[in-house]
Amino acid sequence: MLSFREAQAVEDLADLLYDFLPGSGNARTSFPIAATQAGVGELWIPGSKRPAIVQLLTGTLERRRSNFTRLILAIVRQAMTYRRGKGNPLSRTEIDRLNSLLPGVQFKIPELLDPDFLNSFGESKPRETPAQATMLSAMKAQELTVSLIEITTLDPQTRGLRFEGFLNELFAGFGLAPRGAFRLAGEQIDGSFKLQGDTYLVEAKWHGPQIGFADLMTFSGKVAGKASWSRGLFVSNSGFTTVGLEAFSRGRQTNLICADGLDLYEVLSRKVSLVDVLDEKARRAAESNRAFVPVRELNLRGG
Repeated sequence: MLSFREAQAVEDLADLLYDFLPGSGNARTSFPIAATQAGVGELWIPGSKRPAIVQLLTGTLERRRSNFTRLILAIVRQAMTYRRGKGNPLSRTEIDRLNSLLPGVQFKIPELLDPDFLNSFGESKPRETPAQATMLSAMKAQELTVSLIEITTLDPQTRGLRFEGFLNELFAGFGLAPRGAFRLAGEQIDGSFKLQGDTYLVEAKWHGPQIGFADLMTFSGKVAGKASWSRGLFVSNSGFTTVGLEAFSRGRQTNLICADGLDLYEVLSRKVSLVDVLDEKARRAAESNRAFVPVRELNLRGG
């Protein structure tokens, strides 16, 4: 089992490598092809891309550690081809970041530290922060739609984990810097993301009855127990009860905004910006103390 330091390094590596290659749909350059080239093809688990990257890195380190260098080099080599073809070549900054993270899993890769290789990128330039208001590409929206549909075919336990992974990919697609699930002092937080400088903690429920007052209060308490600037996003695919929402809005200031399955569908099918959706939900919550205002009531234009 990985140490806590190694597990955190894997999460950071997954964030960095996410944009290196596609998770599927490419016959020449993709994560599963790189994994096969490195002799760890069976460790790539199809599905949401970021959780699959974490699983690939973790499985290789735990079960095929001697193949880890080969895996990273295969990913980098393919990324050089893939990204150049997309008009967004791999940068020196990204390689420098990769080299700074690898010691966290007790690796240094000479090929990636070679001065001639590094100098081939020219001067290192600051990596641009992804624009939060950009729309998803048609291909990415379709990929996420397929992923969301596939979740309905899974067993209940797997559905929850895959739903969290789906949300992380969605947040990443809009430049919201998501982080996966973490546990603090016995309580589970399903993830977090950043929006316009604010940090949001995430609670995600795929299936079951609509969320009522008790669940809203429980998550609100988790958020209130963190830093004063924390906010919460409660995503329930099944939605929320009217009675629960009304009770939650009375007598307290909300520190949550909420989204349901139809909201996710609107973002993907109508090409509504998730950033605009969350911004407007937060504004409505500030104005009315309503934690949940459906996307269909926000009067946002799709792309």
